[in-house]
Amino acid sequence: MRVYIEDIGKYVGQEITLKGWVYHTRSSGKIKFLVFRDGTGLLQCVLFPGETDRKFLDLFSDLTQETSVIISGVPRVEKRSTGGFELGLKSFEIVHKTLDYPISPKEHGVGFLMEHRHLWIRSKRQHAILRVRASLIKHCRDFFDINGFILCDAPILTPSACEGTTTLFETQYFEEKAYLSQSGQLYNEATARAFGKVYCFGPTFRAEKSKTRKHLTEFWMLEPEVAFASLEDNMELAENFIEYIVQKNLEEKEEEIKSLERDIERLKIIKTPFDRLHYNDAAERLKKSDTGFVYGNDFGAPDESFLCQHYHKPFFVHRFPKKIKAFYMKQDPKDPTLSLSCDLLAPEGYGEIIGGGAREENLEILRKEVERHGLREEDFGWYFDLRKYGSVPTAGFGLGIERALAWICGLPHVRETIPFPRMLERLRP
Repeated sequence: MRVYIEDIGKYVGQEITLKGWVYHTRSSGKIKFLVFRDGTGLLQCVLFPGETDRKFLDLFSDLTQETSVIISGVPRVEKRSTGGFELGLKSFEIVHKTLDYPISPKEHGVGFLMEHRHLWIRSKRQHAILRVRASLIKHCRDFFDINGFILCDAPILTPSACEGTTTLFETQYFEEKAYLSQSGQLYNEATARAFGKVYCFGPTFRAEKSKTRKHLTEFWMLEPEVAFASLEDNMELAENFIEYIVQKNLEEKEEEIKSLERDIERLKIIKTPFDRLHYNDAAERLKKSDTGFVYGNDFGAPDESFLCQHYHKPFFVHRFPKKIKAFYMKQDPKDPTLSLSCDLLAPEGYGEIIGGGAREENLEILRKEVERHGLREEDFGWYFDLRKYGSVPTAGFGLGIERALAWICGLPHVRETIPFPRMLERLRP
């Protein structure tokens, strides 16, 4: 009977078969140890003379790192082993013997590991990160599904910019130009007027020539949009969402997160409400820093890091200057130089993980903004229709999965948060 490591506790005392790969081996006198992996976990297997046939003890040296094998034996409780069980191994079959596996237990540089990313993801640390990623995505979707949002995915090929023309990846679309999506938000506004509250989830692309620890050129974003919602509604939705996904991941993936040496006490306190900081007040604080911040600019990484020093939980900065925000962002009626926008910054220097705000629902103002941003009005005919037929205020935000995961796992760089990262100088593997 084939069994997976994650289910092995159900089969204590029974002979079972598992299929997977050699993680590593060692010997202690006549006793030999095989640590085996199958994608669901690690399992220590013990080869004893008398319990294991002699021919398999003789073939033990053929079990090189990452050799694929089919093993048979009897599991037993062993609290000292990973997962609390070990396998008394009786026999094994080598499916494919691996020679000269390039990633050894010794230290390797990041460049080398990134060149071998297709193999690096087999390691214990990367395995833990990507399992937490899968859990994070599940709980992101669960939150919106439970709360009555409809999944309406947006196209990846688009005819126009959403977040500015300087970061577009251009491609040929038959006889005309198209672009890889920067965001699904414009399409969310259409579906929100059809379904009331919606979300989309998928890859987004930014042609940013940035080498910081927070940037990928291809990343995954989850974006909700709600009809008749205000900026305050939007921030309340975002904070409830963040509390939910952090606490759910702690419930289900605490062991994986701990294995990354993450201080989980810093995550246990992530509960609503989150503080709200006006952009003007943030700017006053930044005057006292040495980041070189200039009022009216967006925050750079040093600015975010300085602000984060004062918080142990995520916090909002709201009402950024209108001139630095996208054309669709609604202006603050109390101060037209500001916008009804918000960023949610994660503590410990991780910075922005959510960006969003209220959208401009007035057609004439929107036309002027499209012109001011140097965009082609003909590309937005369908978007203007949303303001002609049943126009209402909407608000929403986007969560970058990779940045959120880096924060939750306490990772120094987003390159470990996705199986195959795309960065300024990284297109392969």
